[in-house]
Amino acid sequence: MREIKSIDTQKIVMLALFTAIVIALQVLGVFIRFGPFSISLVLMPIAVGAALMGAVAGAWLGLVFGFVVLISGDAGAFLVINPAATVFVVLFKGALAGFVAGLLYRLFESRSKTFAAIVAAIACPVINTGIFILGCYVFFLPTLTEWGVAAGAASVTAFIFLVLVGVNFLLELGINIVLSPAIVRLVQYRRSIKAES
Repeated sequence: MREIKSIDTQKIVMLALFTAIVIALQVLGVFIRFGPFSISLVLMPIAVGAALMGAVAGAWLGLVFGFVVLISGDAGAFLVINPAATVFVVLFKGALAGFVAGLLYRLFESRSKTFAAIVAAIACPVINTGIFILGCYVFFLPTLTEWGVAAGAASVTAFIFLVLVGVNFLLELGINIVLSPAIVRLVQYRRSIKAES
């Protein structure tokens, strides 16, 4: 019984730590911009947290990320157009990205922990950005068409992919691919040392 309580306490502490990291990185990330939106540095701790603690923890971390995006004003341009759709898309994309990253990690973990971490690290920004793009087409297409014309884009699709998500997505993906597997391996190494003692 004491062992189970200790494991639960460790998970709660780890989830609280990752929640704090997500909040801090998103707040700091607001100041790092390429184009109209900030880089989501938090996708890396979301993917790592999902790998270490599971899909539900990943969903929680993604949800926290979404709340901070809404509170920080990073979604302000979309909130003016359609507040309900903006809240839904922002919260859903973060939560789904974390949840799927956790599921994929568990799915491939027995094959190779490093491979599983890389798959989770790739899935997190792909799903986050994919849901954002889908939300743009479903809820904001007329406004984005106007913005694209004003920006001189060849089409609304070119505007969405090149202006709204292009560089941001590539940076988020690169950060995740490089850092997430290394961090997961370090934490697992620390756990194995602790288990041996």
